[in-house]
This record gives sequence, C-alpha cells and structure tokens, in this order.
Amino acid sequence: MTASARALELTAAAASAASEKLAVDIVALDVSETLVITDVFLICSAGNDRQVKAIVDGIEAALDRLDVDPIRREGERDGRWVLLDYLDIVVHVQHEEERSFYGLERLWKDCPTIPLPEVVTAGQPARYDA
Repeated sequence: MTASARALELTAAAASAASEKLAVDIVALDVSETLVITDVFLICSAGNDRQVKAIVDGIEAALDRLDVDPIRREGERDGRWVLLDYLDIVVHVQHEEERSFYGLERLWKDCPTIPLPEVVTAGQPARYDA
C-alpha cells in the first residue's frame, strides 16, 4: 500500500505553502505501510518561533482552500514544534533545534520519501541528515 492520491495532493499543497513561508528542509515521508493512522509525514523547519507560526498559518490557509481542516493541533502555544493532523497527512513544523534533537527522519528512515513539487525543492539546501 502506498500513500493515497488525496494524501499526495494535500502533501503537495502543504509543502508548497510551507515553502512560500520560507520553511527549510521540507521532506515528505510515505509512512502508509508502517502506520495505519496516516499516509504521509510532512516535516519542515524554521529558524525561530515566529516563523514556525507563520508556516503553520500558511499551511492551514492552503489546505482550508481545499476544504480540509486539521482534526488536531498540538504545540501551538510554545511554537517550537507544531503538529497538524489532517488524517491523510500529519504535518510537523519544527524549530531547527527541535528537528535536530528529535530526528524524525532517523526514526522513519525506512520509509520512502515522496517527491515534492519543483517550486518546493528549488533553492532548498541539501536534505537534512542528523
């Protein structure tokens, strides 16, 4: 089983929105064969708490235009690691320090990455490997 077409559509929209808000190191992982609760983890980073919030706002606005609302949000108060659960995808917007410390890519390294639109990957630094 691979990520659904709907999950891929939401992933592309969320990744594009994150990129517009200057998120860095945007990575999408297909976790559909490992988890039954979601198809995709979208992970991105920001340099400060304010930017984390801006990225979250941008993603929510983009997915709202697709008539999708998150069923759960966590971490908004602290602004260091915000999780948005859209059922088909789970978005992790992390402060760079949290991303380095928790290393979600290391935890899910056996899951394949999902290609993202060129508008997202253009100008992005090399993939985060901690």
